[in-house]
Amino acid sequence: MSLFAPLTPEPAAQRPLAERLRPKTLEEYVGQQHILGEGKPLRRQIERDQLSSLILWGPPGVGKTTLANLIALRTKADFVPLSAVMSGIKEIKEVMVAAEKSRQYGRRTVLFVDEIHRFNKAQQDAFLPYVERGDIILIGATTENPSFEVNSALLSRSKVFALQALTTAQVTSLLVRGADLLQTKIAPELLEQIAIYSNGDARAAYNLLELAAGSGEVTAEGIEELLGRKLTLYDKGGEQHYNLMSALHKSVRSSDADAAIYWLARMLEGGEDRMYIARRLIRMAVEDVGLADPRAVEQAVACMQTVHFLGVPEGDQALAQAALYLSLAAKSDAAYQALNAARRQVVSAPDEPVPMQLRNAPTRAMKQWGYGEGYQHAHASDDALNTMNCLPDSLLGHEFYTPTNRGLEARIRERLAEIRAKRAAADS
Repeated sequence: MSLFAPLTPEPAAQRPLAERLRPKTLEEYVGQQHILGEGKPLRRQIERDQLSSLILWGPPGVGKTTLANLIALRTKADFVPLSAVMSGIKEIKEVMVAAEKSRQYGRRTVLFVDEIHRFNKAQQDAFLPYVERGDIILIGATTENPSFEVNSALLSRSKVFALQALTTAQVTSLLVRGADLLQTKIAPELLEQIAIYSNGDARAAYNLLELAAGSGEVTAEGIEELLGRKLTLYDKGGEQHYNLMSALHKSVRSSDADAAIYWLARMLEGGEDRMYIARRLIRMAVEDVGLADPRAVEQAVACMQTVHFLGVPEGDQALAQAALYLSLAAKSDAAYQALNAARRQVVSAPDEPVPMQLRNAPTRAMKQWGYGEGYQHAHASDDALNTMNCLPDSLLGHEFYTPTNRGLEARIRERLAEIRAKRAAADS
């Protein structure tokens, strides 16, 4: 049998729901508009049948195989799927020989390799000469970072497209189609909860819906039984979303680590967007911890990067660690209050001119007008402290920042007092 001969399809009703609902056109495809939207490079390549080798990198269930199938439907080339789990060097060589013969007859071969990261270096190297000669157009799909899992020679000859996890709204729209196909009654809020628990994985969402639909009408109790856990109803765009985040923020501000970790767990179990939580933790670090512990913002930013890199569920531990660090850190909102005070001054009074000593004088005329006159370079003094006034005359002596006696800010308070005392003595 030819490698390119289609297999006899099984009855549609026996196939998994995800397979039955696989899109047949790019218009039916949901998500990945950053690479498949109108005018985007990959969209143009597919529509013009001008493909080059590419790697589709993204989490499970976001449409990598579906996208490859759509390419198969649009391309005029022979399309050969190959699974890295089921294939070895022997199968690779058989495909390569057949592709080479096809090219002699003027036909191209698009080779789709699912889970390409599972091939070892030797197996990946077997593709190289055929990719270089143009015998095959390679499309690899991987859930792992191709920079680490695909050898550099193959990577340099391919364009990497990063696919994103589907949003809750996108998965919900897919589940509506699934419920219609299954002729299943299910409340819209339950569809959304299935979408939330799928964490952007459409295949997992379809599988759960199909299992739940076996009893006819899908209920919260039935889904809980399948999940083996309580179904936490959580509206990520409604009051529950804001109430829980408010509880987390105020627990951190109150240095209640136990409450903070509880509210964080509630949000994680409800399927809250992890990057949203990470952004709010950064906000807490700068608003409520501030200069009492400057490392807090470093921890929060590192948490955000870790969550982005690891995803779900591994990144959840980084969120827990950051929430605990911020809860236990010394607290100060002095920097937050200082900015607010300065803003109130700015909006309530006329704009004061910049003092002449602070202005640059790039031209001779500006020097003659007094620009830069009286400027004191701080590093010219032993302690890098000068007595030059940097506020407008009308605001001399005005203090916006009042440090606390907590954490590192206690030392900052002493240093600021020393600086202010020296300036006051010079002014007097």
